[in-house]
Amino acid sequence: MTHKLAAPTPPLGWNSWDCYGAAVTEAEIRGNAEYMAEHLKDYGWNYITVDIQWYEPYANSSQYRPFVPLVMDEYSRLMPAENRFPSAADGRGFKPLADYVHSLGLKFGIHIMRGIPRQAAHAGTALLGTTATARDIAHTNSICPWNTDMYGVDASKEGAQEYYDSLFELYAQWGVDLVKVDDIAASRLYDTHQPEIALISKAIERSGRPMVLSLSPGPAPVEYADFFVDHANMWRITDDFWDLWPLLLDMFDRCRKWQGVPGAGSWPDCDMLPLGHIGIRSVDGGGADRWTRFTRDEQLTMMSLWSIFRSPLIFGGELRDNDEWTLSLLTNREVLRIQQESHGAREALCKGELIVWTAGHNDGTRYAAVFNTGESPLQVELALAEIGLSAAAGTELWSGEAAELAAGTLQTTVPPHGVRLYSFA
Repeated sequence: MTHKLAAPTPPLGWNSWDCYGAAVTEAEIRGNAEYMAEHLKDYGWNYITVDIQWYEPYANSSQYRPFVPLVMDEYSRLMPAENRFPSAADGRGFKPLADYVHSLGLKFGIHIMRGIPRQAAHAGTALLGTTATARDIAHTNSICPWNTDMYGVDASKEGAQEYYDSLFELYAQWGVDLVKVDDIAASRLYDTHQPEIALISKAIERSGRPMVLSLSPGPAPVEYADFFVDHANMWRITDDFWDLWPLLLDMFDRCRKWQGVPGAGSWPDCDMLPLGHIGIRSVDGGGADRWTRFTRDEQLTMMSLWSIFRSPLIFGGELRDNDEWTLSLLTNREVLRIQQESHGAREALCKGELIVWTAGHNDGTRYAAVFNTGESPLQVELALAEIGLSAAAGTELWSGEAAELAAGTLQTTVPPHGVRLYSFA
């Protein structure tokens, strides 16, 4: 599939949800894009994504306003709210904003809900490229349990493919590089909406523009791995991830289930990084306007696990408020090299509170992430042969310090909820 070429390596980017919920504005998108271009682009970060409700004029937090009017064109396609995105005036949609993001050398992404607006179905509005109407293709029993905007699309109905084709034709005209489709991958409440994923995947191909297809929320069922690999670039393996240790601890189990699947164009997604200044207009995750509740060791654990597993890295905080510590997490070239270039990641050891992941690089470098999931410091004496490695020297990548190696045994102390991430030549 042509859109598989859109993500040969796992994407690096920023998304507005963790800090602005459903209420981000154009000025905030531009500001974060400018920060990324100045401080992060040289390290490979390049996606700027507008999350949910950009078509809702009066969205004000992460709490959705049910059954409110949405901005829509004559073909049942949602359009940016001009009071929040002024450059969208006169039917220009997101093209001016995408053009600006592209002018900075970055890529532009948007969030959509699967399906067709309920208001379009109720009004029986037109669809582009077919005589069918919105009412004809709406699956009125297929509704999102947490958002009232949309009905699902009945993939068996005439006009269903044409509707999705018209959406992605529009997004291609705007210059969209990534589309995050929500209420589709699966959740604790429903199964995967495979027919709509297939419609969307085909629509991206037909658009003629490479776009990364990201599916949410999760947990996506691992038994559908082949389907996801065939139809998408990213799919969430978790429901919404926030800055709480139990959620981070749980991610070790999720990554274990999906090990072996990440590969060119296909990236199981551990969700956004709730780092830095988050919750500005978001009340999800049990918090409001705050700095991440993760300790520094927990932040290193998250960055290390996401990177060695090769999850996409999508930063969730207000970039312009980053302190030196937060920026350092995003600009460690050796860690990013693991996320972008390594292969063969696996859980090599799980013994009580000690978890070790390993991976390799085509140049012969080997990596080991040594995690302590316990509540007190962990003294580690690890024979490298036990995890399939051998080395005379190595480096801890977060500190830059030499690994303590003696007779093939690694010695270190790992703090509670912490990690030591090594490269061995």
